[in-house]
Amino acid sequence: MRFFGNVLTAVLCSFALMVLAAFDAAAEDGVRVGTWKTAQTIQPFFYQDFYSGEEKISIFPFTNPADQKTALLAGSLDMCGTTLAHAIHSASMGQPVVVVAALCNKCSALVVQKDGPIHAIKDLKGKRIGYVPGTMHEILLRETLTQNGLTPDKDVQLMRVDFFDMGTALARGDIDAFLSGEPFPTTAVHQGYGRVLSYPYYDESVGTINAGMLVTRDAVETHPELVQRLVAAHARATEYLQAHPDQWLKRAAEFGTSLEILKEAAPNMELAWTMDETFVKRARALGERMQALGIIDRQPDYEKLFDLSFVNKVQEERRKAR
Repeated sequence: MRFFGNVLTAVLCSFALMVLAAFDAAAEDGVRVGTWKTAQTIQPFFYQDFYSGEEKISIFPFTNPADQKTALLAGSLDMCGTTLAHAIHSASMGQPVVVVAALCNKCSALVVQKDGPIHAIKDLKGKRIGYVPGTMHEILLRETLTQNGLTPDKDVQLMRVDFFDMGTALARGDIDAFLSGEPFPTTAVHQGYGRVLSYPYYDESVGTINAGMLVTRDAVETHPELVQRLVAAHARATEYLQAHPDQWLKRAAEFGTSLEILKEAAPNMELAWTMDETFVKRARALGERMQALGIIDRQPDYEKLFDLSFVNKVQEERRKAR
């Protein structure tokens, strides 16, 4: 199994390198950042407007956090988005990853077929559920099932489906439900083939934490100034979009989701950048849930996984400027 995992990692690394090589070669001399093309992970697309350095920032879109992390570790990206669940999983395996800023909170929903027979979580027994491994959505799905007396790997059929394919799979009847981030739940409702069964957020111990921005340990140690500039740009982009929701959603609509749907989904999305000890405490609680569910074998070193110094420096510089 370990051999298979190593081979798979090597294949993914090769794939990530080939994909990135196909992008603008000019990015080799600039800063490369990966993210998803969704409203809640949009901030990197605004970095250049707020970046204090002279480098050009090139943004590369991905469809899941695993591919972004693989490209980061391969040296093809300088920073990327990740779900906190995936960051914890990666760190628990000893991978040199560091979360340096929050990215978004909330965003999840469990969706079923609109006219189907599923009206409660217990009705999911024997059903096919779409999910993306290594995401917060997977953890929420597994915990929701467990809390309702269902064993995730026995009582339901978990099917790996990319976020962008979940709606189509549900509409065609290839799956009976999916747990995903916005705007896909709202799209399913808006287009008439799905309905939200629940918004499965954690209790206060974990809260609504979701995703963050990831760099390598080497970047923190050898290029802290670059990481600091990127975190500062991330903070300013986040606050700009929070203050200008119309511009946020209008730009997000360029990714292919209608503005009408994004406005409906907005209450279930929250842009973020700050992290503090409470944030890390909640991540620890998340890690404990992951281990209890059998997703990880051991806890990572959270002091190494989360570096608050970059966020703290942005906040300190702002206090001095007042």
